[in-house]
Order: sequence, then structure tokens, then C-alpha cells
Amino acid sequence: MRSSHALDDHGKIQPENVPERIIWWAIVWTYPLWIIGGLYIVGSLLGWVLLLLLLIKILAQDRATPPEARIRISWVIWSWIIGMVIMEVALLVGHLDFDLGMAMIVKSSIGWAKGWAALALYPLAGNLRIRPQIIYRAVCIIGLQTLVITPLLLVTPFLHLPEILYVSPLKAVGGPGPEFFDVRLYEIDPTTNQLRWRLFTPWAPALGFVGNVYFMLALQEKSRRWKVLGLAGAILMCLICKSRLAQVCLVLIPIITTMLTNLGRPAVLILLGVASYLGGLFSPVAIAFFNDFWESFKSARADSTRVRMALKRIAIYRWETEAPIWGHGVVERGSHVVEWMPIGSHHTWAGLLFVKGIVGFCALMVPMLASFIDLLIKGLDRRRLTAGVGLSMVIILFLYTFGENLEILVYLYWPGLVVLGLALQEKLTSARNLQES
Repeated sequence: MRSSHALDDHGKIQPENVPERIIWWAIVWTYPLWIIGGLYIVGSLLGWVLLLLLLIKILAQDRATPPEARIRISWVIWSWIIGMVIMEVALLVGHLDFDLGMAMIVKSSIGWAKGWAALALYPLAGNLRIRPQIIYRAVCIIGLQTLVITPLLLVTPFLHLPEILYVSPLKAVGGPGPEFFDVRLYEIDPTTNQLRWRLFTPWAPALGFVGNVYFMLALQEKSRRWKVLGLAGAILMCLICKSRLAQVCLVLIPIITTMLTNLGRPAVLILLGVASYLGGLFSPVAIAFFNDFWESFKSARADSTRVRMALKRIAIYRWETEAPIWGHGVVERGSHVVEWMPIGSHHTWAGLLFVKGIVGFCALMVPMLASFIDLLIKGLDRRRLTAGVGLSMVIILFLYTFGENLEILVYLYWPGLVVLGLALQEKLTSARNLQES
């Protein structure tokens, strides 16, 4: 028997409850929100709205609530909650250690509520009645919108239109910078003088980050037509941003996820055995090829690579010598050596060590590792429908920790975090019921 929300090439899917409606409209209105400068505001507040809905649902429980309908938060999600609370503790201690003042503590705590806290809030929303198909379809709609809008933006530099059309007055509510509220038609890379586009994101590599998240979500869409549109839009995002990491991840992540979720299959184990044997035989050639690839990868944008590596070295050195336990509390403006970029930016792990010390480093590492192990085990069971895509979200987050600060972009890739939460909460019984429906 087919459920009322089963999907096919001609079927439609619509939100069925309040959480689904909120998530659906927050995704499909991405471009209108960008035009008015409200994307950062919505992405920063939405996690707290979903938390409020979850608290209402928890308070509504009583003795008559069936056991299968009760809210039971996964231990892995609890690790995210505890880890992000520890982030705030590290923030407070770092501020007190360096006498940064009460005003800075309040400002940084608001930043924590919009950034690091969201890394726990959105997975926590997986306890609400949200179908992942709603998110898959909404992401595919964004893919279609991207395919329509991008050709118009590609011609703007040749029409001699300004790079930044305007900055939204909503910037007055506060944020990391004006780039989170402007409408930029295109940009010229200062290191290569090449044109690149970032659409609704604050910088071009962030578009590649979002594109990879959307690509893996669109892969789960059941409608062939919508899947093609969603995948095409995600690939276009990764290409026009001209991010090296985005294009490499676009190829690697589906392969890695497929291999990990099929480790229990004899054919995959045999393939890995053969690959291991051949790898031993041809290891010198493989190592030389990788070294050549890595050098060409770095030289593609040599100035950018130089700045990123310098930021990483400075952050780690100052962490070791000045604040190894709790960190410095805030990022600091760098010198001309790093083109005035903030120390503690462009690298999540180095940034955590600099700003929140080894405490903050572990506060992210532990829940990320726990999520990977939990979803790897679940992914081996073919009846767990969202474990594979949840695992791919963890892999994307991990790879992008080496090129971005996760917390500052969470307002963009939050749909992937909600699906991650659904995967962490997925039970075998619910997966079996969904297959039978």
C-alpha cells in the first residue's frame, strides 16, 4: 500500500505540519531572502524556532503518549548539545582570561547562539516530525532556481554592471560583516583576476560548500525530473564558484559514502582487497601522482594557499605558546603577511585551537567522530534509509573544516544538519515502516 506522501515522477510533495512548513519555506525562499538581505537572519533564528517547537512537543507529552511517539534524543545528538555548550564555556573563560570585558562577552555569546549553537540545534530538530523528502524536494527547487538565475548573472560583468548591486539595510541588525547582507552580481578574484560567482553566499568557496551539501541531498530525491534539476543546480554552484575544494569534494564524497555504506557487501570487500594489493604494487607511482596533484592544487591559487597556510601556522603557534587550554576567546586581526585576514579564520581546527583552545577542539571533534561511527554502523543496514546521506553530511563537514569556519556558514548549510539529525534519530522500526508504506 502506498502512503499519501509517496513520491514518483509525477507526484507532488507538500508540508504536512508546522515544522515541515517552516523548513520548506525557509529553503525555497532562499533567493528572495537573499535579495532582501534576510538570509543570515533567518538561518540564525530558525534553529531556535525549531527548538521552541520541540520543547512544546516535549511538554505536551503525558502518560497517555504512546511509547513510540515519545521524544527520545539520541546519545549522539546529546554529544552535539554538550559539545556546543562547552564551546560557550570556553568562550567565557577565554574572554575572562584576556580581560575582554562584559560588552565583548555579550557580543561573542550572541555570535555563539547564531553559530556554534546551531550545530546542535538543527540536528536536534530531527526529533520533530519532519520527512527528509521535504528537504530533498526543496533543495531541488533551489537547484531549478539556480539554473534560471545563474545565466542572468553570468552576463552582468559584460554589461559593466557593478559587482555589488546594493547592501541590504537589514545589516543594521548585526552580523559578521556587510558581505552577509549584500547582493553581489559577480566578483573578480584579486589573486587570479578571474570572474567567479557566489550567488547567495558571503564568499565564493562557501557556495561550493553549499553546492556539495545540496548535491548529496538532491541525490536522494525520488522524482527523476526533480533529481536531475537539483543535481544540475548543485553542480553549477560548485563550478561557477571556482573553488578547488568544492570540485574535488563533488567527486570524492559520493564515492567515499558509497564505499563506506557498502562495506558489508562481498563485492566491495573484494574490490577493496584488490585495490589494496594493486596499491602496494604501484605505490611509488600513486605517491608521485598524488604529490603532483597536490602541488597543482595549491598552485592553482598560490596566493590564497600561502595566506591560508600562514594563518594556520600563526594560529597554532600562538595557541601553543599563549593559550593552550581555553584559547584567546576571539579571533584577532592579522598583519600584512596574511593580508590582514583574522587569525583563527579559514580553518576550523586551527581556529578552534586559537579561539577556544584544546577544550573547544575536543568539543567539536568528539560529536563529529561519534556521528561518523554511529552513522557508519547504521549505514551498513540497508533498512536505515537516511543513514547514508547523514554520513555524507559528516564527511562534507569534516573536509570543509580544513578550508572554512563551520560555525560562520551554518546559516546556509543547515538543511544538511537537519537531515543529519534525522539520520541520528532514525530507528530500525521507522525505516521498516517507511519501506512497507
